[in-house]
Amino acid sequence: MQKIKGSGLFLFDMDGTLYLGNRLFDFTNELLATIKACGGKYMFMTNNSSKSVADYIKKLKALGVESVYDDFITSSQATAYYLKKHHLGATLYVCGTESLKEEIRSHGFRVSESLEEIDVIVMGFDTELTFKKLEDVSKLLLTRKDIPYIATNPDYVCPTEFGSVPDCGSVCDMLYNVSGRRPVVVGKPEALMPQLAMEKTGYSRDDTLVIGDRIYTDIKSGIGAGTITALVLSGETTRDILEKSTDKPDFVLESARELIEIIRGQE
Repeated sequence: MQKIKGSGLFLFDMDGTLYLGNRLFDFTNELLATIKACGGKYMFMTNNSSKSVADYIKKLKALGVESVYDDFITSSQATAYYLKKHHLGATLYVCGTESLKEEIRSHGFRVSESLEEIDVIVMGFDTELTFKKLEDVSKLLLTRKDIPYIATNPDYVCPTEFGSVPDCGSVCDMLYNVSGRRPVVVGKPEALMPQLAMEKTGYSRDDTLVIGDRIYTDIKSGIGAGTITALVLSGETTRDILEKSTDKPDFVLESARELIEIIRGQE
């Protein structure tokens, strides 16, 4: 546990790790305060692209957690970074929420629904999904075989208080059945998000801990970025899934609550 205690940057997945749906875990504020009191830094690192950072700040405030823009590294931000690097100036078809479109526009990109204008397709976790959007993306993929096709995240489900709902990866599978094409994935499990967080804060990979409830996204991204990793069993992953996975975290915790005593040096 010394590696955890010695960490300076804590990169938290959100849903399933610090809250579940609209229910904040009762330890979350104490944990965040403990990290600050011990001189550490935390950031919220989420694959959920259905909300802009501004909307996440509002969501956390409603749950009782104060935050600012710099506390976040989201798949939406990482996608904007990727687009700037590879498709600067492109006009985008965004199959996502209005909040995601707003986030993408804030980075200088034009978003359009006119298929003749589109240079790049961006898929997100779309809680406002319509058949028209699926039809538009299908048409673009089938009639323009080389059009760049990007997904904010590969998650198959998003956890809720009652179980799960389909996430971006499930919709991308539907479109694969139509077109035979897979998107370039930007968010976790790719290493870009933790890498951007470390670049932004100046912490090294040996000083950075990625904490999340999914092996195939959270833990895999930390492994790819070379950070320390901690899996929590408060969300999607069960011990049976962990046992069968070829990707193993450095630490396994029942919940992120256990970090409080570890950071304080009581364990």
